[in-house]
Parts: sequence; C-alpha cells; structure tokens
Amino acid sequence: MERYQQMYEYWLQNVTDPELRAQLLAMDEKEKEDSFYRDLEFGTAGLRGVISAGTNRMNIYTVGKASQGLANYIVKNFPAQERRVAIAYDSRIKSDVFSQVTAGVLAGNGIEVYIYPELMPVPCCSYATRELHCAAGVMVTASHNPSKYNGYKVYGPDGCQCTTEAANAVLEEIEKTDIFHDVKKIDFEAGLASGIIKYIPDEIYVNFLEACKAQSLIGDAEIDKNVAIVYSPLNGTGLKPITRILKETGYTNITVVKEQEMPDGNFPTCPYPNPEIKQAMALGMEYAARYNADLLLATDPDADRVGIAVKNDKGEMQLLTGNQTGLLLLDYICARRTAMNKMPKDPVLVKSIVSMDLADRIAASYGVRTINVLTGFKFIGEQILKLEQQGKKDSFIFGFEESYGYLAGTHARDKDAVVAAVLICEMFAYYKTRGIGLLDKLNELFDKFGYCMNVTHSNEFEGASGFKKMQDIMASFRQPIDEFADKKVLKLDDYSKGIDGLPKSDVLKFILEDNCSVVVRPSGTEPKLKFYVSVSAENEDKAKDAEKAIVSDLNKYLD
Repeated sequence: MERYQQMYEYWLQNVTDPELRAQLLAMDEKEKEDSFYRDLEFGTAGLRGVISAGTNRMNIYTVGKASQGLANYIVKNFPAQERRVAIAYDSRIKSDVFSQVTAGVLAGNGIEVYIYPELMPVPCCSYATRELHCAAGVMVTASHNPSKYNGYKVYGPDGCQCTTEAANAVLEEIEKTDIFHDVKKIDFEAGLASGIIKYIPDEIYVNFLEACKAQSLIGDAEIDKNVAIVYSPLNGTGLKPITRILKETGYTNITVVKEQEMPDGNFPTCPYPNPEIKQAMALGMEYAARYNADLLLATDPDADRVGIAVKNDKGEMQLLTGNQTGLLLLDYICARRTAMNKMPKDPVLVKSIVSMDLADRIAASYGVRTINVLTGFKFIGEQILKLEQQGKKDSFIFGFEESYGYLAGTHARDKDAVVAAVLICEMFAYYKTRGIGLLDKLNELFDKFGYCMNVTHSNEFEGASGFKKMQDIMASFRQPIDEFADKKVLKLDDYSKGIDGLPKSDVLKFILEDNCSVVVRPSGTEPKLKFYVSVSAENEDKAKDAEKAIVSDLNKYLD
C-alpha cells in the first residue's frame, strides 16, 4: 500500500468532522493521491493549499497541526511572559473558522492570543504583532489565489514573515505532531471567557491608520483632492480601512464597485482576485468609464497588493503594471523628500530581483542606495530589521515588488495596500494639480533613463505530476544555455548556491546582452513556474517584439 493510501485510511479512521468525512468518502483514486501524496508544505510563507480533506489540503486538522507546531516552537524559544500571538483573517472561505482553530490550539498550550474581532488586511496583522509585542503573528489568507484556496502566514516578533530558520524550527515541531492525537486545544468561546483569548482593541486599528497617514509627503504643497476615484476591494478586506483612510485624508469623491464591495470568499465577479490580472480589474474599469473617474484602485482580498488604472491621452482608462506604479511611487517619494528636506542619511530602496532594474537608476539619481533581495516581501522586511540593528531605521524610504506590493514606513513589515493607496492618491492628485498625468510622468522617466518593460508569465502545474515536472524543467534550465532569441547569455546567477549573502533559493537569473534579463522560478505559494522577462529597447514596440521572441524560446523548455 502506497503512502497516500495509508494516510487516507488513517484519516478515514479518525476524522469526525462531517463535511470532511463526506469529502473523504467521495474521493476517487486520483483525488486520494493528490490529497495525501505529501503534507502541505510549511515554509517562510507558511501554508497554502486547496480547502478540502487531506494532508495536502487546508482544513481544520492541518491548521490545528501547524498551530501545535507553532505553539511548541514558541514554548521552547520564548519565556512565559512573552508568549503572545496576534491573529487576523481575511474574507476567504473558512478564514474565520481557521483563525478560531488557531486561537484555540495556541490557547490550549497556554499561549495568550489576541485576535481581531473582524476581518483585517495583512498589514494590520503585522502591525498588531509589533505593537502588542507578540512572539508571533498568524494571518489566515491565501492572498490573491482563486477561491478554492486558503492559507496560513506566520510572522516573527518584528512583524515580518518568519525567517527561514524559524520556519524550519516550526516545521520540525509540526513533523513531530500527530495530526489527530497530539494537538492540544480549547474551545474558542471558552478561551474568550477565560481571558486567554482577547479581541484586539480598536485603538490598535486606529493607530495603524494613523501610522499610514504619517507617510504623507504633501507638506505645504498645493493639492486638489477632489479627484474622482473608483475603488474595488475585490470582495476582500480593504473596504473599511481604505475608504476610511482616504476620506479622513480628504478624498471624498469615491465610488466603490458595488458587486465587489462586500466580503465574499467565492469572489463571484473575479474568479482570480488578483489586481495583476486584467480580468479582475475589468469591472472596476467599467465603473471608471461610467463615472468618468480619474483613478481606479483595486486591492486583493487580504489588501496587501494594489493595482491602478488612469486615463490615457485618448481619455480611456489604462492599467499600470506593478513595476510602473513602483517606479512612479519611488520617484514621487524621492522627489518630495528632497523638496521637503526629509531625505535621511544613507537613504535605501529595497526591491526584489525580479522587479524592474530601472528602479536602481532612478534611486541612484537621488542618491538612494538600492538593495536587491529574493522574491518574497519577507526579504524586504528583513532588510528593514538589519537597518534598525545598524541604527539606521529611518534610512528605509520605500520597498516594492513587481507583483503590486509596496511599503512606505516601518509600521508594518509586509506589503501594505492601505499606505500604498494613500500615497498613490496623493501622488496622483499632486501631479494632476500641476497638469501632469501619471502616464506623462512615466514617459518622463523613460525619456530620462531609457525605455524598459518587465513582463511576468505564469505556467501552471497542478498535483503530484505537476510538481515533478517543474523540478525537471528547472533542471533543464540549469544546463548550459548560450542565448534566448539571439540575445547572448552573458551570465547566469543560480541563487540555489547562495549569491550576495542571500539565502539559497531555487531561482535562476539570466543576464542577457542589451540590458535584458530573464528570471525563472517556481512560485513559493502556488503550483506555478514563473518567467520574469525584462527588456530594454529604443521604444515600446521594439521592446514588445524582443520580449515575445524571448518568451517563445523560454516556452520550448516547458516541453
């Protein structure tokens, strides 16, 4: 009997939850294998998987086991007076259930729990972990994945996603834990009654919003805030914090996309609720046209990413990429800090290696140092901590990833769509008051620093066979390659060997001639292999042609 069959039988003998038991009994052989061929992987991004029965799925048992592992880690590594955990959850299916299971297990191990009384964005979890001096934080979310997914992110005491070392230590504890017999837990309501589980007070949420407001760089500058804004929370957590903070900072001409307004884990109008995806922005674009909006904002379900669209010279709404918004925010922050004499000594930009290299050149023009890190905002958070340890906390001025994640300020240590929304609206209104559109500003940057474009391509590989295929494809990319689309490979950076002091990671970066590059990496949170193609050229048309040719060559390796 194979491992997956043994685990299936073990679950069948022990599962008492009626819904999960029914799912087990309805499984065919392929479903059994996909559900039990491995344990859901726990890493620096925590857990993420399809909601269903099985060891490779998100359910009350796998969440309970992970929480017991986290509890064991905290008890072993923190004194009793520091054993506190902050918990938040988003609008996804069973997020509230999984957050209460987590709280019950932690409390069952004598750990004090602080949980938000309603759904909250990712940065609120990071902020609460720091403000309440917790040993850890847990955010129940699967970010921008389709509705069938959920996940479980763990934060360290600094509010940053847990380090590789901490994740390995928690994983070691998880692997020791029997999923049915070793998990200690108490009833959530009983925990509230006893006081070991507490709701996070409203003042923490209010203080978070104030910390975001403090990142404003308007000063005494003239600005017209009566810009017409369409906003979509994509049925997630962003509605309350973002509409509140925009109104409190003076933006009152806001229209919310009605169909995507209320929290709904089924995401009925956008099956893939990711502002990176054009289809997820489509309804917002319709609203923008209908209400003659100047700016469209959309945040993903856990409100750590934000996408935008603005009017082009034809009067039509045009979506901006995560890189383009990042470049604009970087330039705005640098320009305003310089004008207001707020640029710190040794100012630092932190960005991922897959984000547009043009940012490095923009930063350098303002005397800002760039630190490039691996994909994953935890690595940006880690750099903030390092700066703090060097006595340079104020040096960090901005961090971003091409996947629509931005952070200004050090109040949180993860992507923050709330502070990003404030700065985007401020930047937009500031330039509009001066007769400048964001696309005009972007073209100014291209004129000054050269045209550049970055495009991400995702290739899905579901199940056990897909996981093996991704490994085989990565191995084929590690064989000697001379060129992509007639552009010579000048250098290959294999991050699995450890480069520039960064942790080892299954990432390859090909440096090509003509200031082009290709990054190949398996996603850490989804069954996908991603290509990040960066192209420099004389103009947009030539860049598109070059990018298309490079991707054609890359796709050959998928076979």
